[in-house]
Formats: sequence, structure tokens, C-alpha cells
Amino acid sequence: MAACLEKGAEEQTLKWEGKACAQLLGPKPEQIWPFLEDFFGLSKWFPTLTTCKGVEGVEGQPGCVRYCAGFRTPVDDNYYFRVDKERTMNWTKQKLLSIDPLEMTLSYSIVDSNVGFNSYLSRVRVVPIEDGCSIEWEYEVEPVKGWRLEDLHGFIGSGLQIMAKRMEEALAQTN
Repeated sequence: MAACLEKGAEEQTLKWEGKACAQLLGPKPEQIWPFLEDFFGLSKWFPTLTTCKGVEGVEGQPGCVRYCAGFRTPVDDNYYFRVDKERTMNWTKQKLLSIDPLEMTLSYSIVDSNVGFNSYLSRVRVVPIEDGCSIEWEYEVEPVKGWRLEDLHGFIGSGLQIMAKRMEEALAQTN
């Protein structure tokens, strides 16, 4: 498994942008796509995400919304604690904007959260490469209070690497 990380806009701009990639050697795109197409199943793959469930609409249909909670971010120790030091659970609500099984791509936005993501848009796709496939996760968001652009790149990049590893392991168990 290999990774790529492209850093886009700098912190001074109106939007932060980037792209993370995870290359899976062996699995074909059509083997990996069903894991990502399962919009309400993200907690099976994303690290520290304890909950992912549908709260609106029909799964897999544009307009459906998933509630994701329990994940840790790179800045949790800095400001996501209440006065009594009890941990506040991070959560987001994410709306599926588009999905194309033939192109193996989907896009979604974060419509509500307690982690400071405003105007977050993302596109995830699976593309064929020689000897396997690559998962590409492109994103843009307004700068997040308390975060640095590097925090966002690291959060998405490392999360994607763990997701890809877990997907490879799931495929190995079925063979």
C-alpha cells in the first residue's frame, strides 16, 4: 500500500484544499468500491469512528444524511474538552451529494458538526492502477479554528491509509 498527499491552498486563502490517496496492490477497483458505496457503513473502515448511521433519506441515494460520531481529531487534546475535562464526543452530519457506481465516485458535504468544519466538500473515488487500485479523497473546507492545514492533511491522509488497510484485510478474509 502506498500513499500520496497533495497539499492545495495555503492557510491564508478562503478555502483549504487537498487530496489524499491510498494505493492498494492486488484488489481491483470493483472489489473496493462496494466498501465506499456503503455510505452508512463508514464506521467499519475509518479509525476511531464508533458510530455511522443514516438519519435522513435512503442509503446510497443523493440527499441521504449520515451521522458520524466518536472519532478523534489531531486537535482534540487542545480544545475539545469541557471545563470538567470530560471528553466531548466529536460528531458530523454528512450529506451524500452524488454517487456514480460506474465511475466509482461519490461526493458529500458536512452539513453540521461540532468540530468546526464549515463549507466542507469532499469527493472520494476508486481508480484503477497497474496491479490494483487507488482510493482518492479530495477535500476543501473553510479554515478550521484551532487547526492548521497540516492537521487536516494528516487527519484525512492517515485515516484513508487505515481505511485501505482494513479493506484489504476484509477482502483477504473473504478469499
